[in-house]
Amino acid sequence: MQQVAEKTALFIDGANLYATTKSLGFDIDYKRLLKEFQSRGNLLRAFYYTALIEDQEYSSIRPLLDWLDYNGYTVVTKPAKEFTDAMGRRKIKGNMDLELAVDVMELADHIEHVVLFSGDGDFRPLVESVQRKGVRVTVISTITTQPPMIADELRRQADVFIDLQELAGKIGRDPGDRSGRMHNAPNFLQRPAGSSGNPHDETEDA
Repeated sequence: MQQVAEKTALFIDGANLYATTKSLGFDIDYKRLLKEFQSRGNLLRAFYYTALIEDQEYSSIRPLLDWLDYNGYTVVTKPAKEFTDAMGRRKIKGNMDLELAVDVMELADHIEHVVLFSGDGDFRPLVESVQRKGVRVTVISTITTQPPMIADELRRQADVFIDLQELAGKIGRDPGDRSGRMHNAPNFLQRPAGSSGNPHDETEDA
């Protein structure tokens, strides 16, 4: 049972979480997500990280980011980089790992619990580092998909692993609610079929 007064911060790897919820077949209700973790402890911050394509006049993720920014989240973005692969296909690269890691380390001395929404194995050293500072780390992803969306080394390093599927009833959006802002997610956030590892390291803009 978690202590009510535990100082907690959420760190949401936006592209990774989107790929995970897509694989599980539900959408996140970010208002419900915030309320759920506010009820679990003293939630000090909730960060959401995503890359944006610079030259798009309108990005379909903008309404979500604006909503998050006005409703209790700290939104962290940076420009995504475009390149063409060896097959001549247009690719988008938008990795937010460094930004997320810096924020975790800066807050580690002021919080007692980190909740990380990501399955990216690159975060294992970060988790280990903040644990040495006495911070408890919960990682949220899923092992119910094939292949699992979380790297095994990250799941084993975490103090607590919560399968996102188990939270669907608490933080998922009602399928009948068409007012949500994440129905049409930008293509660059989508995980290519057959890819493995970090879903936002190299994604294809269809």
